[in-house]
Amino acid sequence: MKNNYPKHEKLKSKTTIDLLFSEGKSVSKYPLRLVYVPVTLEEDAPLKMGVSVSKKYFKKAVDRNYFKRVLRETYRLNKQLLLENLEQPYAFMFFYQTKDRLSFSEINEKTIQLFQKFVEATQTGSK
Repeated sequence: MKNNYPKHEKLKSKTTIDLLFSEGKSVSKYPLRLVYVPVTLEEDAPLKMGVSVSKKYFKKAVDRNYFKRVLRETYRLNKQLLLENLEQPYAFMFFYQTKDRLSFSEINEKTIQLFQKFVEATQTGSK
């Protein structure tokens, strides 16, 4: 399986983002949060993923962009955990919610735990 993050997996639709914030459910693993909602996607992508880092915690765009790159990379490396366990397409928003500057390896470990928590939440919710 390819570990990539192609353009058709990027969450850009304003209506889908609005749907995420109005009807989406959430799972957290400090300092990460994943907001998700099941959607019907036209394309062949089973996932749509967006990332966000708050200006509240990182005033400088350089710092926000660094953590967004790290979140996208941890998603890219670990998305097979999601793909193996999804029954339907989902839209996600991935948040970094602290002013603590964690290392890449710490964020990657938390991402794996967060994705496992998401899989458990969706499987228990669908039964």
